[in-house]
Amino acid sequence: MRFRDGQWLVAEGVRIEYAEEVYRITPTASGKGINLLCPTRKIMTRGDTLNLGTLSIDIEAAIDGVISVETTHWQGAVRRGPEFDLFPGGRPEVNADVKTTENGTTLSAGSLSATVSGKPHDFNISFHPTDSKKPLTTLLNRSVGLAYTPAPSTPMQLADTRNFKHYIFTQTTLGVGESVHGLGERFGPFNKIGQKVDLWNADGGTSSDQAYKNISFWMSSRGYGVFIDTPERVELEIGSERCCRVQTSVEGQRLRWYIIYGPSPREVLRRYSILTGAPGSVPSWSFGLWLSTSFTTSYDEKTVNSFLAGMQARDIPVEVFHFDCFWLKAFQWCDFEFDQDMFPDPKGQITRLKADGAVKKVCVWTNPYLGQASPVFAEAAAKGYLLKRKNGDIFQWDLWQTGMGIVDFTNPDACAWYVSCLERLFDTGVDSIKTDFGERIPFEDVQWFDTSVDPKRMHNYYAFIYNKLVYEALQKRYGANEAVLFARTATAGTQRFPLTWGGDCESTPEAMAESLRGGLSLGLSGFAFWSVDIGGFEGHPPPWIYKRWVAFGLLCSHSRLHGSNSYRVPWTVDDDDQSDEGCSVTLRKWTHLKARLMPYLFSQAQDCVRNGLPLSLRAMCIEFPEDPTVWTLDRQFMLGDSLLIAPVFEEDGTVQFYLPKGKWTNFFTGEVKSGPGWFNESHTFGTLPLYVRPNTLLVLGKEGETRTVYDYTTDVEVRSYFASEGATAVLVDSEGKNVGTLEVRDRHVVGKDALKGSALIMVVSE
Repeated sequence: MRFRDGQWLVAEGVRIEYAEEVYRITPTASGKGINLLCPTRKIMTRGDTLNLGTLSIDIEAAIDGVISVETTHWQGAVRRGPEFDLFPGGRPEVNADVKTTENGTTLSAGSLSATVSGKPHDFNISFHPTDSKKPLTTLLNRSVGLAYTPAPSTPMQLADTRNFKHYIFTQTTLGVGESVHGLGERFGPFNKIGQKVDLWNADGGTSSDQAYKNISFWMSSRGYGVFIDTPERVELEIGSERCCRVQTSVEGQRLRWYIIYGPSPREVLRRYSILTGAPGSVPSWSFGLWLSTSFTTSYDEKTVNSFLAGMQARDIPVEVFHFDCFWLKAFQWCDFEFDQDMFPDPKGQITRLKADGAVKKVCVWTNPYLGQASPVFAEAAAKGYLLKRKNGDIFQWDLWQTGMGIVDFTNPDACAWYVSCLERLFDTGVDSIKTDFGERIPFEDVQWFDTSVDPKRMHNYYAFIYNKLVYEALQKRYGANEAVLFARTATAGTQRFPLTWGGDCESTPEAMAESLRGGLSLGLSGFAFWSVDIGGFEGHPPPWIYKRWVAFGLLCSHSRLHGSNSYRVPWTVDDDDQSDEGCSVTLRKWTHLKARLMPYLFSQAQDCVRNGLPLSLRAMCIEFPEDPTVWTLDRQFMLGDSLLIAPVFEEDGTVQFYLPKGKWTNFFTGEVKSGPGWFNESHTFGTLPLYVRPNTLLVLGKEGETRTVYDYTTDVEVRSYFASEGATAVLVDSEGKNVGTLEVRDRHVVGKDALKGSALIMVVSE
């Protein structure tokens, strides 16, 4: 929200009061920080302490390299939930050190410090590395404040605040050339400078400023990140209201955020994952190709069987088959009952599909809503499982499903009922759940079962409890590391319940680029695993778009063919073109390549879970933060540490991409190019710029490998790309367990005893 009209004027109808000086510094109750009493005018005489507001700022050491900042106006305001589930893996101990000199007071949390200026009548808080005074960012004059709308003409009006909105805001400084990234799955410009961003989950597709996954965390190119610790609507003006500041505002009496020091993006993400939770593990089978029935297309058991038979005939392995919405009867979504007219024997059908080898796993679509046409609706309503209005009515509307209600996950009995519905699906043979929707959660005139929660805070937070419930039900049935979702909505912490996909995109090259930007931003928000609707969700992709999207989609961590009103099996896209440039052959090539990459991919996945890193899409700045060019790159990405990918967006196959410093090797041809620099290439549908980073030992499955799950140490191919002394490759099995490490020593690869069969070790580049 903007509170000012340009640099000099206050916006019409707004009253602002700023923290004008630090009047007093005292220890916080925790003993790990300092409290600043900040009056909203400079105190020159004793009389100046009367008839004015003060802002209380608590600055505390959270963990090594992380400091929290909480600004409060009126301390008596009720703290209503829900709150983010912080430090779910346990909170590390931190030594909070406070020192006061004539220059100011400094609080240190390991590698990060905050220094409060000691000058009289000054307001200046600098956040800097403990071993350096060079600031990462600062809170300067008139950078912390409160605002009222409409502007009260007299303080007496605030005896009744029901007709006023009250905001808290802070403004951290932006350095020259600094860029800001993340804030969830955002489809607009990669660098958020100059943008207004509202963190409010919405079902807005992939071509607007709305987002399904709003994550209150952003990363700076200057070596730090900021996590805003509230699930309510957060409004950011990122170099927009003031070009040199990031303004964060919330409606209420308090605002808390954490500054997280790196200095590298890797270290920022690692510390962020301690704060909000590390990404959950995903099973190896989930990396295979997922095939969907699509949304509004007609399908039944015969159609499903024909899809899978067609894929088998074309040697395109399908690991997971997904039944989208219409596995349910129309108007009854989502009551968890297969439409008996279309699927008379769902358990038998799923059993036969798996027995025939057509597919290994099955996923079904769900959402947290219930249409009133379902016989189940009356039962759920009567038992209090659905969200209510304040007058006691069930909250209903006709958006999406006629008369639909929303499952109230603050009610333990509703949660148990929902899990029992899932368990019936598991009994039928379902292995995974697509948790769709969960964004359009009302916040006015609603009453949750848990009366302590604030409906405005529940809007975004609903994504967390919804996905958590389903994920843990899958874990209980199949094992801790065998659970996998296909989720659309998220908030901070939802990375613990993988995985997510990018939502409803169009079948255009522009939409593919939008999706790529969304995946990059989500990866910089702590999410390890991500997918996209290959070919685009809306519309009918022309063959060239489909094939370019196949190459992009099979190099994401997870890969799914899905559409809205048209099928995504390849032969329906190009009239079954059997040539080497046809859709079927193209899909087969890229599916087989991903199968070969599994020893590398699954090893990298374990590292991502440990350190809060994105597997794919991984922004280039994570790997090469010292190169200023990479902070601008939004049309390419890293797949793990060592593979650089640049999707093709042009029909003629031309593509421009950037290589950082070093000798990079073309995966397909072995050609070497030296960076840093920009390059132009032209590609057929079977290739794209896929370059291997120097100093890489790349472990691949054997030539011709088509399975997703196999022994990742048997008959493998180990390629050396300018691998120097100390280069390593960690070996894992199909369960993700570390079974050995290959390392270059004295120009030889050691650790080969962990390999089995006829492993091939070859030097590609030296």
